[in-house]
Amino acid sequence: LEPQQAKLVVKSSGASRKRPREAGIISSWVKKVFSHYAKIPVTREAFRIVEKCSERYFKQLSNDLEAYANHAGRRTVEMADLEVLMRRQGLVTERVPMQVLIERHLPLEYRMLLIPVAVSGNKVIPCQ
Repeated sequence: LEPQQAKLVVKSSGASRKRPREAGIISSWVKKVFSHYAKIPVTREAFRIVEKCSERYFKQLSNDLEAYANHAGRRTVEMADLEVLMRRQGLVTERVPMQVLIERHLPLEYRMLLIPVAVSGNKVIPCQ
């Protein structure tokens, strides 16, 4: 009989098997926002479709904003670019300005960052 020899098993770190993940929208955030507006339970298949559509929408949105900034000769997207994009999409009109959309859809802590607020001592925050 031959004695059995121990076999060395080399464990891989697993780093080589993992695919680099593409940057995208966090699915828990999409689910939270969608469930807030849906008000009814959503199946997993429907949620996957919503997530895929949201991903495409934000990808197109960022491409359009980048194009507006490039057209203006800038390397930074500004608030004016977003407002132009929202006007072209029909979200901002003469009757519905950007501030109305901000007040309607964002929580108070984000509204205070985007819309100047008068505080005691006649100071406007954020300073302009």
